Amino acid sequence: MKLSRTPFILGLIALNIALDQISKFAVRAYVTPYKSTELLGDKFILTNVENSGAFLSLGSDLNPTLKSIFLLILPIAVLAYVTYYILTQKDLDKFSVIGFSCIIGGGIANVYDRILYGSVTDFLHIDLGGVFRTGVFNVADMSVMLGMGLLLYSNFVVNKKAKQNA
Repeated sequence: MKLSRTPFILGLIALNIALDQISKFAVRAYVTPYKSTELLGDKFILTNVENSGAFLSLGSDLNPTLKSIFLLILPIAVLAYVTYYILTQKDLDKFSVIGFSCIIGGGIANVYDRILYGSVTDFLHIDLGGVFRTGVFNVADMSVMLGMGLLLYSNFVVNKKAKQNA
């Protein structure tokens, strides 16, 4: 049985939102705010923090009006447009569809937090001894990054192969 395109897209978006919200619920319930817990030595760390801004707390110092525009209204408009785009553009390859769905799911999950709590719960941190280090992030952020990776792969690998075959 093949799942039709629209239910697949909506299901993938819902799965991304659900995974993010379940993880954040668990962190809010069981992890003390601002206390770090080592999961894999000092390389993978769990820390419950609230981010009132966007990526790496950008925009957290904005006045409430600008914060509403840039962290709620604009993202909702962009997410709505991208959702419309992937539902109507039937010629997108599977990597682009999955990538856009992950970005939309992660985006909706973080916007939902901003609406409900006024901030986004972040809780994961990776530090590979100076070689690779992240800020504190969450599952929605991972969804967005995975989606961006899939879009890049589609653009540079899949589309290049399609052009060579044409």
